[in-house]
Amino acid sequence: MKMTRETLDGVLVLRLSGQLMGGPDADAVREAIQEALRQGGRKILFDLGELTWVNSTGLGILISAHINASNLGGKVGLARVSRRIESILAVTRLDTVFQAFADEETALRALAS
Repeated sequence: MKMTRETLDGVLVLRLSGQLMGGPDADAVREAIQEALRQGGRKILFDLGELTWVNSTGLGILISAHINASNLGGKVGLARVSRRIESILAVTRLDTVFQAFADEETALRALAS
């Protein structure tokens, strides 16, 4: 898995590609989230447009980000969710938890408000 991060309009944007599963890559995503929250960031956007697979560990990372940000008054959103990942979110009913957006620009406007 590959991750890039950028802060836009006060929103941490994590662009993920490949497969979000356990191991060092998952640890890097967790650390990026925790670092942002420690530094006062409260809004996180996961751009999943290039993500091909997510397992239970990856879903746990997304859920943890949502819980931690929400507990601090923040928000988490998902952008560019592929049909494959969308179906995983639907089966796990996580599609009722996360706000999903067609593109980054729409997501950034929603999260920044």
